[in-house]
Amino acid sequence: MRTQVGIVGAGPAGLFLALLLQRAGVSCTVLESRSREYIENRVRAGVLEQGTVDLMEDLGAADRLRRESMPDPRLDIRYNGGVIHIDMPTLTPGKIVTVYGQQEVVKDLIATALSRSIPILFEAEASHLDGLTTARPAIHFKHEGEAKTLECDFIAGCDGFHGICRPAIPEHLMTVYDRIFPFGWLGILAESKPFPEMSYSNHERGFSLASRRSPTLSRLYVQCAIDEDLNGWSDRRIWDELQLRLYAGSGELAEGPILQKGVTPCRAYVAAPMNYGRLYLAGDAVHIVPPTGAKGLNLAAADIRVLSRALIEFFRTGSTARLDRYSDTCLKRVWKGVRYSNYMTSLLHRFEAHTTFERRVQQAELEYLAGSVAARTTIAENYVGLPFEED
Repeated sequence: MRTQVGIVGAGPAGLFLALLLQRAGVSCTVLESRSREYIENRVRAGVLEQGTVDLMEDLGAADRLRRESMPDPRLDIRYNGGVIHIDMPTLTPGKIVTVYGQQEVVKDLIATALSRSIPILFEAEASHLDGLTTARPAIHFKHEGEAKTLECDFIAGCDGFHGICRPAIPEHLMTVYDRIFPFGWLGILAESKPFPEMSYSNHERGFSLASRRSPTLSRLYVQCAIDEDLNGWSDRRIWDELQLRLYAGSGELAEGPILQKGVTPCRAYVAAPMNYGRLYLAGDAVHIVPPTGAKGLNLAAADIRVLSRALIEFFRTGSTARLDRYSDTCLKRVWKGVRYSNYMTSLLHRFEAHTTFERRVQQAELEYLAGSVAARTTIAENYVGLPFEED
């Protein structure tokens, strides 16, 4: 098999890249280790920055998004029984975020890609890469019981944190920046009327979050131990804890059947550089952020914005200028996303190791945020997505 760009992974990053390349006349093939059914139903992030929505529109993949997504113009932060309202139309005119599940984004991108005859091989498990420092790298994979090889000019590693692409870069050539937070998130998907706004809460018992997935589906979280045993959390205990931590008024937090539950770790991870030879990494394959900032999917889309332009320029002109600065360009935005996610995580969670001094500083920060338009504007600007730097 032969193509110009071999893409490992059919998450948002790989699918966005495939559509952008195909539109420019660059051939590509996507290899996905999981089944189509699995990746289309894997519940992940659900907050899209304006730039990600614009990309969906630009690719002609936003018909269902326009019909079914929910604009989210306000973010609430609850603490000590009070509420800080961060109103995007006022603080960031013309920019809000949109609530639309990542699994829905994936469904739309797959349908659009297949309608344009982009090859996507599901249940195609890549085993290893070779020739990365040559002009003819290759992806070795197994599909339908047969060992196969995809030869290409470039490989895009969009296969997530546990994929094979990042480990293909020699360890001594890569610097890793890593922070594991001492807690996780116990998350549920519930059949219940959601809070009207995205609501974060800092409570003495720990962080909580109420968000929407649809007019009838809620996505809710409570801070928990990093190794939390789900068997200790009955549905009743989860709802009681959410009611308490969200400072919910009478009837404010609607309850309903819990459809899914699981524990998500809180971690920040960045590897640099984001490329080696003819291999270019994007999205979770090379950086992850705590979910507090809602930046994971959006940073992946931003990486692809840069990578697609660089690859298209190479195939049109032979220039490697944009490819050469791909990592530096992306990492500027990545680190801003890490900074924001780290700030929100530190502001809203309870840390067992905190002294009374650190707890008072956290409280003072919340009080400052409540009284400062400038501070709320900073959060709003980061939440809706910072402007793209021209690459």
